[in-house]
Amino acid sequence: TAKSMMYAAISVAQSAACLWAGTLIPMKAAFAPLWLAYAAVTGTVWTGMWVVAHECGHKAFSDNLKLQDAVGYFLHTLLLVPYFSWQRSHAVHHAHTNHITKGETHVPFVVHGREGIENGGGEHDLEKAEKLGKRAWGTLQLVFHLVFGWPAYLLWGATGGPKYGTSNHFVPVKPFNTNLWPASWPLKVWRSDLGIGAMLGVLGLVASKIGGARLAMLYGAPYLFTNAWLVLYTWLQHTDVDVPHLTNDEFSYMRGAFLTVDRPYGRVFDWLHHKIGSTHVAHHIDCTIPHYHAREATDAIAKAFPKAYLYDPTPIHTALWRVASNCIAVKLQPFGGRYTWVPVGSQ
Repeated sequence: TAKSMMYAAISVAQSAACLWAGTLIPMKAAFAPLWLAYAAVTGTVWTGMWVVAHECGHKAFSDNLKLQDAVGYFLHTLLLVPYFSWQRSHAVHHAHTNHITKGETHVPFVVHGREGIENGGGEHDLEKAEKLGKRAWGTLQLVFHLVFGWPAYLLWGATGGPKYGTSNHFVPVKPFNTNLWPASWPLKVWRSDLGIGAMLGVLGLVASKIGGARLAMLYGAPYLFTNAWLVLYTWLQHTDVDVPHLTNDEFSYMRGAFLTVDRPYGRVFDWLHHKIGSTHVAHHIDCTIPHYHAREATDAIAKAFPKAYLYDPTPIHTALWRVASNCIAVKLQPFGGRYTWVPVGSQ
């Protein structure tokens, strides 16, 4: 608990320092480049708080469950994340990683997909991609994912599999699909909403004091970068041109976990983001491992399962473009229960 609290305190202190620095920037057009740099740096730093809260949601932060949820709820609420709602949907994501029906994030469209089993319409996306061209399609995917992906996921379950339909992380009742919220989870969703409502109230109060435009620059702009980091990590952890999805018959928890990809984010981002991208295979094998033990766990997994462990040394910007421009739709192979990515023009 003490070590986890130390890392939480470090991330909060870094985040507060960035916010304070932003208050020193004048609201003048000449300082637009500085505001952009502030937003990029601050949003990147805030992602560290996001990762700590994520660890709380996995019960990897502390044996004191009340403290753990309090820290996670507070940090996620600061970033307008409904803590318990996301805790539930993210647990589903872990339980069904790369499952074509039950997967919860970045589930691809399938060529001639079957309703209720697969996300259909993959053939149409391939046609659109061919007409637009690789550069235009890839650029659109980067914008859709990194700018709009996170709110779209929270509001209607974008990129999820067909099992959970159009879900909403704030409204666990009809007209939205309620499959994601069994038993007592609807109550927890409402409890998450209380925090979000309080945070929105605080932001509104601040806006009344300093002005909406200044609040947008101090909070809104970094918030967009934090969201982009979150989607980037998740997208690249579970998607690449040679990473398949699985049918229900072929899927198992460990097969899904080993379809996760570790990537080289470098020392600075690993330090700020608690190695969330470079040790993610271990996290999917056992999500209760604290991040400060994830490196040693990763090394042990790579040594014990050299053929199953996936690590891609491709630089992040190159891998991101490869995924955005080439991972369009999948097709079920005749044997093996695997869905593989279809190259444009070959369908």
